[in-house]
Amino acid sequence: MMEPTYTVVTGHRRLRVEIHGAVQGVGFRPFVYRLATGLGLTGWVINDSRGVFVEVEGPPERLATFLERLPAEKPPRALIHSLETHWLEPAGFAVFEIRHSQEEGTKTVLVLPDIAVCPDCLREMWDAADRRYRYPFTNCTNCGPRFTIIQALPYDRPNTTMRRFTMCPECEAEYRDPLNRRFHAQPNACPRCGPQLALWSASGQTLAGGDDALHQAARAIQGGLIVAVKGLGGFHLMVDAADDQAVARLRQRKQRPDKPLALMVPDMDQAHRLCEVPPGAETVLTSPEAPIVLLARRPDARVSAAVAPRNPTLGIMLPYTPLHHLLLQAVGRPVVATSGNLSDEPICTDEREALQRLGQIADLFLVHDRPITRHADDSIAWVVCGEARLLRRARGYAPLPVLVPHAVPTILAVGAHLKNTVALSVERQVFISQHIGDLETAEALAAFERVIADFIRLYQAVPTVIAHDLHPDYLSTHWARAQGMPDRWRALLGPTAPAAAPPPRLLAVQHHHAHLAACLAENHTPGAALGVTWDGTGYGSDGTIWGGEFLLGDAAGYVRVAHLRPFRLPGGEAAVREPRRVALALLWEMMGESALEQDDLAALRSFSDTERRILAQLLRQGIHAPVTTSAGRLFDGIAALVGLRQRVSYEGQAAMELEFIADPQVTDAYPMSIEPGQATGGEQPGQRAPWLLDWEPMLWAVLEDLRRGVPAGTLAARFHNGLVQAILEVARRVGEPRVALTGGCFQNRRLTEQSASCLEKAGFQVLLHQQVPPNDGCVSLGQVMVAAAQLSDKADRVTR
Repeated sequence: MMEPTYTVVTGHRRLRVEIHGAVQGVGFRPFVYRLATGLGLTGWVINDSRGVFVEVEGPPERLATFLERLPAEKPPRALIHSLETHWLEPAGFAVFEIRHSQEEGTKTVLVLPDIAVCPDCLREMWDAADRRYRYPFTNCTNCGPRFTIIQALPYDRPNTTMRRFTMCPECEAEYRDPLNRRFHAQPNACPRCGPQLALWSASGQTLAGGDDALHQAARAIQGGLIVAVKGLGGFHLMVDAADDQAVARLRQRKQRPDKPLALMVPDMDQAHRLCEVPPGAETVLTSPEAPIVLLARRPDARVSAAVAPRNPTLGIMLPYTPLHHLLLQAVGRPVVATSGNLSDEPICTDEREALQRLGQIADLFLVHDRPITRHADDSIAWVVCGEARLLRRARGYAPLPVLVPHAVPTILAVGAHLKNTVALSVERQVFISQHIGDLETAEALAAFERVIADFIRLYQAVPTVIAHDLHPDYLSTHWARAQGMPDRWRALLGPTAPAAAPPPRLLAVQHHHAHLAACLAENHTPGAALGVTWDGTGYGSDGTIWGGEFLLGDAAGYVRVAHLRPFRLPGGEAAVREPRRVALALLWEMMGESALEQDDLAALRSFSDTERRILAQLLRQGIHAPVTTSAGRLFDGIAALVGLRQRVSYEGQAAMELEFIADPQVTDAYPMSIEPGQATGGEQPGQRAPWLLDWEPMLWAVLEDLRRGVPAGTLAARFHNGLVQAILEVARRVGEPRVALTGGCFQNRRLTEQSASCLEKAGFQVLLHQQVPPNDGCVSLGQVMVAAAQLSDKADRVTR
């Protein structure tokens, strides 16, 4: 290769531009090439491990135009976090060129999420004259796999699972042409050189390949069979959504008796037939992120009742890969597309592993030979308070970071026990993992460990701190503590880590404090807020189970200014699975022993005499009956008293059913009293004891309405309205102008929207989650922020 010649032109200047953000794998370099050459500028553009770097040379007025148009006309999937410029003396570049990527330096470039197939690629796939006609792996720089195929930074083909596929001459020409939209599209392929489909039996025998495999899979779904389909970030289990027997068989085999199943529909027309789709929801459905969106089901929706029992909403998504488009077009109607796993296990990503783990569920397997580096479940979104917000953050969103105002130490946060995610801070960026799930099984814990090792390896970051939940028995806490062993820590970091890297320091973060800090961080809110942090379970600083908390503070610290009146959970975790136990505990707190005599209540009638004696002993002696202030359990107890649900098969089931039956026309509320709390001795000088939100007046009103035969929908509405009024009253007493609503209870649409509306009408600024979920999926972000604040505070004290 000849060295370029340089000629310095008088009056020219040289401009160096550093662009950081989501700028790799989105066609940014060819965009810069076209912009620079179109303006007659010379120089170069290059990817490296931190972002995209550009040097352009030419007349100053053209350089100014270049700098103005660069952010304004960037590729649609590019996300610029910062753009730094430096003016230099000209170097005399003769041409503008795209240089090879560099791997040196801190890995701060953003790894892009997987992106739904773009309209241009779809047009090619449906064009019988195109060489990619009906090719299930069609992609370009504007769409396709990213996070699930990348193995190292920078994002170049040798660093992805596509390196095993050698491009044919036609694909190679596209890949090398800066004017082609497939220039450096790392997954670029065609039927001649790229990944291929196959249909396998449950024993792994190949039954068909290529387009025939797809058509046979479609006919199997139409015929009532369960087909495991390998997609972008793992397997889906698919059945005909209108086939009652097929859906029931899937539930039985997957061991998922009640929890709603997601649907994939061929197009927006069928989405509208099944659900009410407001414009904001349609925008999210058709976005490049293409999440599952929760929508109100139409009464005449042709979907099996077993898809979402006793639930007025359906989780709908559109096909987001060419494979899904082809398969759904062949099936011709909505399908269940639930994650390829047993309940509480991570999603399968490898076809051989899928045969082993899903062989007792699926009848057939539609697979392909493009390896998946890491799992990514489908994200879940809803439109609440007029904006799209996430309930599960995975495909399409992870691992994009939350930007923080200042650089923070490298902190690894290992999240909570349920709906686990992990987070890693690198300078100003907090990278949040895809949804991992509940750490209830050995498979889930293994996935958790893989994600941590993957993040550390991908960004080549050595954490100095591990932030974990305050709960001593969480598996994530146990894992964090085990990293204190030097051999284990070095094994996690891998061979590229510094040989003398010491084990990290551990910082425990209170669960609800992490919720508040996460909400503040993603809303870019400096200063304090009143955090209404309501959920099911969180280990409190006093050793009890919190969950109905009002915390005033920020990432640096908090004061517990109010909480729900405590009650006991007889049987501990058993009470989470049996709301009837919570109902008994609430009655016991009010009535004592006479609670056992309330046989007119469905919850009490459900117990046998033996069960009553055992539970009474637990409550009487306080043995295996931990104290809680949980709002989530209060929802459960009311649902059981109303007669909705005495046992649950998944988290939040009773509370959801209570929300769904609430009559929207009912505006009156059950009363809650706010009483002075008892001092614990741990208060700071001048700090009062937290207020107590006493649910007893509410419960007496519920019992009176039950005995008067008031409809359950009215009871549920009055309960919700009472909680909203209590939130507003506490906010008024505290007087903090900002209120953050966070925690799993704010996955309840009625509670969230009514609380936000009442608070805003009263003059408060309301902060809600948007980039991360309100549930425990946000905890890892909050742990990073709390740990960073604690470290900063200690550093400030040292310097003073």
